[in-house]
Amino acid sequence: MSEQRVIMCAGELIEQLRKETNGRTAESVFILVDSNTRRLCLPALSSDDYFGKVKFVEIAPNDDNKTLEALASVWTFLSENKATRKSLLINLGGGMVTDLGGFAASTFKRGMDYVNIPTTLLGAVDAAVGGKTGINFCGYKNEIGVINSSQSVLIDVNFFRTLTRKDLLSGYAEMIKHGLISDEKHWNDMLKFDLENIDYLQLQTLLRDSIAVKEKIVEIDPTEKNIRKALNFGHTVGHAFESHAMEVGDAILHGYAVAYGMISELYLSHKICNFPKELMRQAVALIKENYGSLPISCKVYDHLYDLMTHDKKNVGDGRILFTLLGDKGIGDIRINQDVDKKTILESIDYYRDVVGL
Repeated sequence: MSEQRVIMCAGELIEQLRKETNGRTAESVFILVDSNTRRLCLPALSSDDYFGKVKFVEIAPNDDNKTLEALASVWTFLSENKATRKSLLINLGGGMVTDLGGFAASTFKRGMDYVNIPTTLLGAVDAAVGGKTGINFCGYKNEIGVINSSQSVLIDVNFFRTLTRKDLLSGYAEMIKHGLISDEKHWNDMLKFDLENIDYLQLQTLLRDSIAVKEKIVEIDPTEKNIRKALNFGHTVGHAFESHAMEVGDAILHGYAVAYGMISELYLSHKICNFPKELMRQAVALIKENYGSLPISCKVYDHLYDLMTHDKKNVGDGRILFTLLGDKGIGDIRINQDVDKKTILESIDYYRDVVGL
């Protein structure tokens, strides 16, 4: 997998993006947006003489539109507009856009270059970085995709000023995860950040440090054979919560699902790997204070368990493998933890007790 450059470019986005086009004509550069980023973010590019000539393709927003049909519409657009393997696709949007756009670019004519410009905090800290691309399929998140890094990731925190508080918190959940799997200094920085009064300059610094956590892990294990599984902390239960919410027609933001999943997996970390109780309570309190709850009934436990059996960390023998935290505390990563059904369901009980269901 090729090395991916992450560039913080607040105030200099156009200048940096011009460099990324590598002298291509405007006719060979394409922009992917959703209906939200077309309205709120595309003008920042199209006001430029060069990028004003670039053709763009629009898809519907939100994760439930990260589908095979939407992917095919991007392929069709590229084909009809004579894109080649030497063309460039710019993905301007949140995680759904960069996931789908990265997959489209990675597979069109067996692969063309692409650049990610995440316009959400979640996209910047998670989906846009690390080379994972894909779509949802048959009711399962990110069921089909490839790992193929973008040419670069350009991050302009000014885009985040358009986000709602819920969207900001969705991204911050992944940063909480990075804090838990990194070190005490970064974790304490996460705890001290004022989520009520966002300082965007401070957020940029914290975001840079959070991305560095992911970059370091991805550099060691780009194809998720080993330590990259650390980045899945909170996601085994979280993805099950997210899929269930989508099924019942009450979809939740990805970061919120991860936050709820971390509550359960912090419990598993304490019970199975002796993660310190005080640290567990500290992290759970941060999540509870900011993320509310997802209503979960004990009647759906078996279905949630079945959803977890489809998690990509599993090895296909029926076991559900978790990434957990160990007795040394923050940053003590324990991958491939085999957890039995009874204990998994206990962790969902713990989640329900914590959030008051």
